[in-house]
Amino acid sequence: MKKSTNVFFNELQKTQLFLKSCGLLALLLMVLEWTRPGLPSPLRPICDLRVLNHFIKEARDAEDAMKSCREGCSLSESVTVPQTTVDFEIWEKKNQAQEVQSGLYLLQQALSLLRASVTNTALHSHIDNSLRNLLSINAVLRSLNIQEYTPPASAAELEGTWRVSTATDLLQVHVNFLRGKVHLLLSDAQACQQDVS
Repeated sequence: MKKSTNVFFNELQKTQLFLKSCGLLALLLMVLEWTRPGLPSPLRPICDLRVLNHFIKEARDAEDAMKSCREGCSLSESVTVPQTTVDFEIWEKKNQAQEVQSGLYLLQQALSLLRASVTNTALHSHIDNSLRNLLSINAVLRSLNIQEYTPPASAAELEGTWRVSTATDLLQVHVNFLRGKVHLLLSDAQACQQDVS
C-alpha cells in the first residue's frame, strides 16, 4: 500500500510540474504573440504634447547649430518640403492626418539627403536626432489610430509643397511644420479628446 501511495504522489508531482510548465509556456506564447514583429500591438494613445514640445526644442537646436556652422554644412541639391502656413478655413476641410504624414515623409527624405550632404560631424548628431524624432512622431500618430501613410511614387504628386535649396531653410521648415500642422493635428486628435458627460 505504501508503495502505491508513493507512486501516486510521484505521479501527482509530475503532473503538477507538467501543468505549471504548460502554464508558463502558454504565458510565454501569449507574450511572444503580442510582441511578434509584423503584428500591430495595441498602443495606448500618446496625447501629452510635452513629447512634441521636446521634438520641437531639438529641431530648434539643430537649426541653431546649422546657423552657426561655417564649413561642411550645405545641402547638395534643392529638396521638396511641405508648406508650413495654415489657412484654418482650408485646414478644417482637409484630410489633416494625410497632410501631416506627407509632410513628415518629405521632411524625412530631405533630412536624409542633408545628412548625406553634410560633412560637418558636429551636425550629424543633430540631423540624426531629427530623423529619429520624425519616426517617433509617426509612432505617436499610429498610437492615435491614424491610418498608416503610403507615400506616392513621386514627391511631385503631393500638393502643398515647395522647394528649398539651403540647409538653414530646410531646418526652419522642419521647426515650423512641427510647431504648426503637427501640433494642430495632435492637439485635436480624436483619441485624445476626453468624454465630458
